[in-house]
Amino acid sequence: MQKKIACINDISGIGKCSLTVALPIISALKCQCCPLPTSVLSSQTGYPKFSFVDLTDQIPEYISVWKELGQNFDVIYSGFLGSTKQIKIVESFINNNPNSFVIVDPVLGDNGILFPIFDNDDVYEMKKLISMADLITPNITEANLLLGRKIDDFSYDDSELIKLCKELSILGPKYIIITGYVENDTINNICYDSSNGNFLKIGSEFNEVSFSGTGDIFTSIVTALIARNFKLDESVKIATDFIYESVKYTSSMNNYDRNDGILFEYFLNKLTKI
Repeated sequence: MQKKIACINDISGIGKCSLTVALPIISALKCQCCPLPTSVLSSQTGYPKFSFVDLTDQIPEYISVWKELGQNFDVIYSGFLGSTKQIKIVESFINNNPNSFVIVDPVLGDNGILFPIFDNDDVYEMKKLISMADLITPNITEANLLLGRKIDDFSYDDSELIKLCKELSILGPKYIIITGYVENDTINNICYDSSNGNFLKIGSEFNEVSFSGTGDIFTSIVTALIARNFKLDESVKIATDFIYESVKYTSSMNNYDRNDGILFEYFLNKLTKI
């Protein structure tokens, strides 16, 4: 039976991120991606100009129709949520789908900075949302925010990373993946399973370039593989290798705009074979 994933995120016409990447990647991995758009943008916010349509007021009716149609989801996967109101709506959706495996990418900030559209109330509400999750995928900035730590503290050794993961798991989620943690020449994804205490770093060479949407691609791959009952470490290894290869290829292009995202389409055939 094909796995069905409710994917809650925004969608941008230009710039490969959010639902724009989740749809092809989850589909390539043989799962049904059921998009629940939270907003529509002409171009993702890294560009100097973009139009924006907030769909918050339309989401409850959208979900209500799914309920009337008797739709059930193997996995609920939430990404960027632009307000406390949207976070609360997702909490309600999760409560009404108690059999779904829940994956939350708690998008709040990056590089030691809280995104300007958010405030402390949003961070507090996101803590409530992750308490309902089975798996979360924060970056190190977001992990710090969720735990009330110094937002720009990136100087963790392995023992401190384990402590960080344990503290996050106490908030509710069984599985923790801290994404994109840079150590010297390596960029690691930190995996932690609270049921057995397994801690693992899965990394690749860090080429010191950054592109829009890589986090969304990473979590979309992990989400689809988890839905298909792949193990956590196996899912993260596949996602890490895919991102590395796609970034390396994209970086070889001259004058490529980082806002356009990575050329992941050239490697989708690798996912369809899994």
